[in-house]
Amino acid sequence: MAINAKMVKELREKTGAGMMDCKKILTETDGDMEKAIDLLREKGLASAAKKAGRIASEGLVDSYIHGGRIGVLIEVNSETDFVAKNDEFKAFVRDMAMQVAAVNPKYVSREEVPAEVVDHERMVLSEQARNENKPEKIIEKMVEGRLEKFYEEICLLDQKFIKDGDLKVQDVLNNLIAKIGENIKIRRFVRYEVGEGLEKKEEDFAEEVAKQMGTN
Repeated sequence: MAINAKMVKELREKTGAGMMDCKKILTETDGDMEKAIDLLREKGLASAAKKAGRIASEGLVDSYIHGGRIGVLIEVNSETDFVAKNDEFKAFVRDMAMQVAAVNPKYVSREEVPAEVVDHERMVLSEQARNENKPEKIIEKMVEGRLEKFYEEICLLDQKFIKDGDLKVQDVLNNLIAKIGENIKIRRFVRYEVGEGLEKKEEDFAEEVAKQMGTN
């Protein structure tokens, strides 16, 4: 059964779960709304979404250094200091720091991506589709599909989890929220890489050749 935006919206309103989770569950249940609601509850996603509105002002700042060349600082918030000291919470924060180091996202969530960045990417993708001689009537659908891949590249929550490619980071976060029973929020991160943004030294080509030939 084809899953449309109206069905996703209805399920989201009934459960409070995230849009992508609703779409995924509806696909799994072939559009059966009642089964989808039950499955969201079983997975703890509905309750996780309801907790998302609660204030999370405690938490942890952690760092991760990889090979002395990549460094990450990340802040993950919880509702209480008690949870911030929980070993599973600490492990999650460390996993997220490693995720940022390995995959280099630019934003935590797609909601943080500036509108002008999305508009520019949509324009580029539209031109790509036209250059592939795709019919205008399907270009919009193609662009939206490719935008999803764009978000998966630049948004931490949309990325595949480096320790389990079957899960997205959002899934891992939702599972932890459901298990611990508190709202948990990845607030911000910064990633440094040696030499990033600096001009690399470029020697004169003729001089390089001369050195290799031993004439200089």
